[in-house]
Amino acid sequence: MEFLKSICKGAVIGLANIIPGVSGGTMAVSMGIYDRLIHCITHLFQEFKKSVGFLIPIVIGAGVALIASSFGLEYLFDHYPVPVNLLFVGLILGGLPAMYKKVKGSRIRAGHIVAFLAFFGMVTALAAVGEREGAQVDLRFSFLNVILLFLVGVIASATMVVPGVSGSMILLLLGYYHPIIENINAFIRALTSLDVDGILQGCGVLVPFGIGVVAGIFAIAKLIEIIFAKFPLYAFWAIIGLILASPVAIVLMNLGSFAQTTVPAAVAGVVTLPLGFFMAWKLGE
Repeated sequence: MEFLKSICKGAVIGLANIIPGVSGGTMAVSMGIYDRLIHCITHLFQEFKKSVGFLIPIVIGAGVALIASSFGLEYLFDHYPVPVNLLFVGLILGGLPAMYKKVKGSRIRAGHIVAFLAFFGMVTALAAVGEREGAQVDLRFSFLNVILLFLVGVIASATMVVPGVSGSMILLLLGYYHPIIENINAFIRALTSLDVDGILQGCGVLVPFGIGVVAGIFAIAKLIEIIFAKFPLYAFWAIIGLILASPVAIVLMNLGSFAQTTVPAAVAGVVTLPLGFFMAWKLGE
C-alpha cells in the first residue's frame, strides 16, 4: 500500500512538472515528502539502499504520468482547462496547513517577511511574462544542440526541484517546451511501433536533455539541503510565499481560459478544487 501511495505521489509530481505554471517541488511540499526527497537525492550513495527504496516508486509514478500526458493530459487541458487547473490549485493549497505548522509559534522576523515577499513576487513575475513563449528552437542533431539541450536540462530540472517555480514555464520561456514535449510523444510512438529511425532521432534530443536534468537535480538539491540546514525558518517562509503565489501564477498563465469560463466548467471547478486539496492532504499524511 505504501509503495502504491508513493507511486501516486510521483505521478502528481510528474504531472505538475509537465504543466507550465505548476511546480513539481510545490507538489512534493504539499504531499509532505519534499525534505525526504531532497535528503535521498543528496545522500543517494551514502544511504544507497534506503534512498533507492524511496526514490524508485516516485520515479515510476513520474514516468507513468509522463507517458499518460502524451495520451490524455493535452486533451484535458484543451477541453477542460478551468477544472483541471483548479484541481492543481487545490493540490497546492492542500500542503499549506502542514507547512504552516513548521513556522507556527516561532517569532516572525523582518527577514522572514522579506523571504516570503521575495519568492511570492518572483513566482508571480515569472507567470506574468510566461504567456509570451520564446521562438521555438531547431532540435536537429548537432554538437551545439547537444550542449544546449544539456544546459537547458540543467536549468529546467533545477527549477523543477525548487518549490513554486515551474520548470515547464521556464522551458516555455526559453522556447523548448513544445519541441521537447513533441519529441517525447514522437519517441513513445516510435518505441511502440519499433521505429528504429524514430527511436534514434528521439535519443539524439532526449538523452542530452535527460543527462542535464539529472545533473541539475543533484546540484540544486545539495544547495537546498544546505539552506534548510542553516536557515530553516527563512526557507519555510520562502516556501509559504511560493505556495501562495502558485495559484496566482496558474490564473495568470491561464487568464484566457478563466475569462471565458462556462457555468458547467465553473461548477466542475468548485468540485475539483476541494478534491485536489483533499488529495494533497491525504497523500501528505
